[in-house]
Parts: sequence; structure tokens; C-alpha cells
Amino acid sequence: MIRYNLRCEKGHTFESWFQSSAAYESQEKRKLVSCPSCGSAKVERAIMAPRIVSKKGRDTAPQAPTAEVTASSESTPLLMAQERELRAKIKELRDHIVKNADNVGERFPNEARKMHYGDIEHRPIYGEASAEEARALIDEGVEVSPLPVLPDDRN
Repeated sequence: MIRYNLRCEKGHTFESWFQSSAAYESQEKRKLVSCPSCGSAKVERAIMAPRIVSKKGRDTAPQAPTAEVTASSESTPLLMAQERELRAKIKELRDHIVKNADNVGERFPNEARKMHYGDIEHRPIYGEASAEEARALIDEGVEVSPLPVLPDDRN
């Protein structure tokens, strides 16, 4: 993960996290990165002061942070609030699915096929499938969707 300090065309500064610099560039090209203050999609990376870790493992912060770095931390609570709201909605969706569907585990591909072809009664299910199994189901016309996974779920 990489954190960028960003600035929109109107001078608002904020920060955001990306999987990689290539992920940022891809999202920026598709106008998916926008200013939380004004909504502008004309965003560029602001000058950043790197954080250096010494051999002893202690962070060595830069001597004088730039105004852009200092100002960007003011927007952090807004981004954090948006992320918390999104995570809460994803968790709500997952909880609804888990509460209202049967977990068929590794039998998911077979159970989904049986329902699709009318061999068994339709019912809401969820379970596990490899990427190849999911692609094969989709190629057969079986309607499947991945269950959203949050970073906290992988522990």
C-alpha cells in the first residue's frame, strides 16, 4: 500500500491510499480519484516528505514538513469517515447474506450448477469457489457474485 498526498485543481489537499503507484495512475486516468471537498476529478500528487526508518526501527520524520503535507492531514477524518461508512455497508451486505443464505462451503460450484439446471430447488447459497470454478460457472450462464472481503476478514 502507498499513501499519496493529493491536491485538486482548486487547491484542496487530501490524502488517499492505493495498492501501488500503477493503481493510482490507472484510477486517475479513469477519473476515479476525486477531491472529497469539491468533487473535482482534476487531481495531482502533491509533494511528499518521505518517512525514513532507521536500522533501529524508529521512524525519522522530516525536519520541516511542507504546508501541503500538514494541510493534507486536515482532510484525513473525512476520508476515514467515508472508508468507515463503506466498510460498514459492505459488512451489512455480508451479514445479510450470511443470515439469509445457506453456506455450502466447497460444494458451492456443484450446488449452483444443480440449481441452474433445475436439478434441485433454488435457494440462496454462498460458499467457496476457485477463480477457475467461478469463471466456468459464469461461462455456463450460472449467476454468481463474489462475497466482498474486508481486510479485517483475512485475520
